[in-house]
Amino acid sequence: MITGDLKNKVDKLWEMFWTGGLTNPLDVIEQITYLMFIRDLDEADNTRQKESGMLGLLYNSIFVGKEHLKWSILRDKPAEIMYQIMQNEVFPFIKELNGANGTYGKYMADAIFKVPTPQLLEKIVTSLDDIYVFVNRMPDKRDVRGDLYEYMLSKLSTAGTNGQFRTPRHIIRMMVELLDLRPEDYICDPACGTSGFLVSAGEYLKETYFQEIFYNQEAKKHYNNTMFTGYDMDRTMLRIGAMNLMTHGVQNPNILYRDSLSDQNMDEEQYTKILANPPFKGNLDYDIVATDLLRVAKTKKTELLFLVLFLRMLKNGGRCASIVPDGVLFGSSKAHKDIRREIVENHRLEAVISMPSGVFKPYAGVSTAVLVFTKTGAGGTDKIWFYDMRNDGYSLDDKRNPLDSSDIPDIVTRFHALDKEVERKRTEQSFLVLKDEIVANDYDLSINKYKESEYVEEEYPHPIEIIKEIRELESEIMTGLAELEAVLRG
Repeated sequence: MITGDLKNKVDKLWEMFWTGGLTNPLDVIEQITYLMFIRDLDEADNTRQKESGMLGLLYNSIFVGKEHLKWSILRDKPAEIMYQIMQNEVFPFIKELNGANGTYGKYMADAIFKVPTPQLLEKIVTSLDDIYVFVNRMPDKRDVRGDLYEYMLSKLSTAGTNGQFRTPRHIIRMMVELLDLRPEDYICDPACGTSGFLVSAGEYLKETYFQEIFYNQEAKKHYNNTMFTGYDMDRTMLRIGAMNLMTHGVQNPNILYRDSLSDQNMDEEQYTKILANPPFKGNLDYDIVATDLLRVAKTKKTELLFLVLFLRMLKNGGRCASIVPDGVLFGSSKAHKDIRREIVENHRLEAVISMPSGVFKPYAGVSTAVLVFTKTGAGGTDKIWFYDMRNDGYSLDDKRNPLDSSDIPDIVTRFHALDKEVERKRTEQSFLVLKDEIVANDYDLSINKYKESEYVEEEYPHPIEIIKEIRELESEIMTGLAELEAVLRG
C-alpha cells in the first residue's frame, strides 16, 4: 500500500520529468518503468546468483561481460558517461533479453530512451534510489512496481476507466490459494494488465514447491517458459507485465498482445488454471466477438463473455477463480441466466465469495464477488459454498488503512475443508446451498438470496426509568455546582 510519504517522493520524481522537458504523462510513466526495470534487473540477478550459490547450483549472470551496464555500477558514473551508456548500451541490451525475437523483445522493440539531458537522468537515478531505499524499509514492500505504477496511472485520470483497475495483491493471493496450484499447471490470465495474478501464482509455487520445481530440470524449464500466459490489448501494460514477471524470476514470460474475446484468440482447452479480474465496463459489438462465445450467451457485456471464454480456454478438469461484478450473480437478462445455468448445470460451481464494495478503493467502489468453478463438461455441481466477506484486512474507505484482522485466512481454511461446512446455518458467515435450490431460484447466485438474518430481541428500560435516571443525574450536577460555588465564594 502506497503511503503519503511515498506519494510525495513519486510526485517529486514526476515533477523532475515535467520541469526537465518531458511533459507527456504517458512518456513519463514509460520512462520511469523502464528505469525501474533496469534497476530491478540488477537486484534480481544478484539475488538469483546468491540463491544459486547457497544451493550449490551453477548460475550464469545475464550481465557476463557487460557488468558496466548494471544499475549499481552505472549510477556512480559521471552524468555524461551514464547518459551515453544508458542510451547506447543499456536500452539495446534490455531489448535483446531472451533474444531480439523473444517474447519480451517484441514488446521492447519500440522502447525509446527519451530523457532529454544527462543532468536530468542523474537526478532521476538518485530519486529512484531514494524511493527504493524508502520502500525497502516498509513492512509490506511486495510488488512496488504495481503500487507505484497505479499511482502514476491515476495521474492520467484513467484508473478505473473501461473497467481497468488494479486488483489488490492480498485478494489475488487469496484467489491463488483457493485454486491449489501445482508445478505441472498451465496458468493463464486473459486480461493480465501488470501480470499481478501471474506474479502471485509464481510466488506461491516457489514457496510451496521450491524443490519440486527448481531441482527438476523439466519442471524448472516449464516454470520459466510455458507455465504462465497473459494477454492484454494495452502495450504499455504488456511491457510492465513482462518486466514484472522477469524480475520475479520467470525468465521468458509469455505475455502477448491479443484481444481475448475476438477470433484472434484461438485458445481452446489449453490451460489447467485461470486467474482473472477481467474488464467489467463497456459493451462490445457482436461482429468483433468470437462467434463460439456468443453461442453460449448472446451478449455484448464483457463480464459475461469472459466467463464463457474461461470455459473454452480451460482443459477438462481445469479450474478458474475470477472476480465478477455483483450484477453477474443476479442479473435477470437471458444472457445472465444462460451463463449461470451453463456453469451450474454443465460444469461444477464450487464457491461464491461476496466481497465488500470498498475492496477496490480508491480506484473504484464497485461491489464484486469471486467465482470458483471447475470445467467438467458433464455437470457435477452439488452444493455451492457461499461466504460473506466483511473484512479484507483494510479499512473500506479511500485511505485503505491496514486493520488487525481479516476474513481472508478464514476463507481459505474453510474452503479447503468444505466437509466441515455442512452443519453451518444460513445465519453464519459461510454456508452451503444445494444445487436444487439454486435452480429453483432461476440460478440466482447472490448471497442475500440465501442468507438468513438472525434477529436478537433487545430490551430497553421503560421511559419512566430513563426519566428517573436523568433526574438523579440532574440532582448530582446541581449538588456539585452548589459545592463548587461555595468553594469559589470562600
